[in-house]
Amino acid sequence: MAAVGKVLVVGGGFSGMAAAIRMRRAGMAVDLVELDPAWCPLGAGISISGPTLRALAALGVYDEFVEKGWVCDGVELYTAAGHKIAEMPTPRPVGADVAGSGAIMRPELAAMLARATRAAGVDVRLGCTWSELEQDATGVGVAFTDGSTRRYDLVVGADGVHSKLRARLFPEVEPPAYIGQGVWRAVLPRPAEVVRLRLWYGGHVKIGVNPVSRTQAYMFVTEDRPTKEHIDEATFPAVLAGLLRPFADPLLQSLVPHVLEPAAAIDYRPLANLLVPAPWNRGRVVMIGDTVHATTPHLASGAGIGIESGIVLAEELARADALQDALDRFHARRWERCRMVIRNSERLCRIEIEDGDKQEHAGIMRESILALAQPI
Repeated sequence: MAAVGKVLVVGGGFSGMAAAIRMRRAGMAVDLVELDPAWCPLGAGISISGPTLRALAALGVYDEFVEKGWVCDGVELYTAAGHKIAEMPTPRPVGADVAGSGAIMRPELAAMLARATRAAGVDVRLGCTWSELEQDATGVGVAFTDGSTRRYDLVVGADGVHSKLRARLFPEVEPPAYIGQGVWRAVLPRPAEVVRLRLWYGGHVKIGVNPVSRTQAYMFVTEDRPTKEHIDEATFPAVLAGLLRPFADPLLQSLVPHVLEPAAAIDYRPLANLLVPAPWNRGRVVMIGDTVHATTPHLASGAGIGIESGIVLAEELARADALQDALDRFHARRWERCRMVIRNSERLCRIEIEDGDKQEHAGIMRESILALAQPI
């Protein structure tokens, strides 16, 4: 008998949907509330690691990902002038027949998981979230912004890095800290010769171009910015084009005109991370995903560890008779893996900012990739 019968998931992002899908398939009654009435995430592309593809296979959407996104193996490393330095393998994850890496448009992945959430039988309510909650020894009473009230055995907080639920239950946690780098993202036509992620290194700027479909590619550019600052959106195309111009590689230069077009849909985000000390629950309310373990993109694993946490939570709830036993096993399986991703990503960022040891950078990348390929 599962540890809980009725669950509320707060937040319809990747981790919340993963938890909802797997809990519903395990026989639990699941409600999911999402404040965005359109349930429409913003964003350009998203790079997906092999372990994340394994998690998507566990949710039953890998084949659709292959159809609508892009899967491949390996990463190609280039100098700013376009000379190939090396190829870095992306080992296929243990226990699943999936590729070593991939990428997709973020809204496409979100829509895919939203369809799977509804198909699993989750009761989804959009434009709605919690307004009050009160828990006791037997459950959690929740009042919603639509005026309704319901009672649950467990509440799962998956409302993102700026979580109001975390602010309520973990008031001691400081907001995410800016880490000294920003990332630019853009959507571009896929150059025919780009069939896997390519990375270019040029001083304090790193450029990646990753196929997200047969016709489109996703570009990301990380640059050092000592202070967190506002950048006028009207200047985005010019600023991003300026970051590309010092890179002499003809392929990158051929992309500059596309960066200047509105279709590039350029986005800029200052990078920050967050790691809330475990345990991630307060009684019958437990947090997952960016709510408690948000990372910079240096290991392409932020979405992945959130999706994994949703899956693992559902597995432990399904196999335990007592809620606390399930939560204890959930934390035991998730803490070190999430800590490793966040701290290693942070170290990679510091090495890039400080012109640190390139061998250390490569070693951290290699060790992290191998660790993440292991079962969750």
